[in-house]
Amino acid sequence: MGKLSLFIACSIDGYIAKENDDLTFLKTVEKEGEDYGYARFVEGIDTYLIGRKTYDYVAREIGPDYYIKNEKEVYVATRTPRERDGNLIFYSGDLVDLVNKLKAQGRNIYCDGGGQVIRTLLEHHLIDEMIISIVPVTLGSGVRLFQAGFPEAKWSLHEVKAYDTGLVQMRWGLKK
Repeated sequence: MGKLSLFIACSIDGYIAKENDDLTFLKTVEKEGEDYGYARFVEGIDTYLIGRKTYDYVAREIGPDYYIKNEKEVYVATRTPRERDGNLIFYSGDLVDLVNKLKAQGRNIYCDGGGQVIRTLLEHHLIDEMIISIVPVTLGSGVRLFQAGFPEAKWSLHEVKAYDTGLVQMRWGLKK
């Protein structure tokens, strides 16, 4: 059975993006040669799952080939059906069904946001692990990491790591 992991950064006050889905606050912790464990993390996954707004931001700011170059399947959750583009699959079906199917196939899935996708996954207890990096800024408004409306769940803290940039990363596992 596969697992679904959330690897995400947020502000101290719990926002994953500023207004207009702006992620520029993440630049405050950019440091030459430091990826905060990202490369090691993605070695263990074979499938990406992202919301369309997150996909659009990454395509605009980093480049449209960012997800294509990794050669892993990338599911973009969207309400607007689009044709598959290589390893990019624009998925407008039931997200819960998709994740259950992928997990049953033994897939290790990386959820890269956004807020609505995360809420749906939490609502159905589909996130097995959360790696949350806290960026040392407060934003005051924007897109919340945890949007209201999902049931209570218990988590175990597996690891905490502090970096000299002020970023603190926590790894949590769902108690089953």
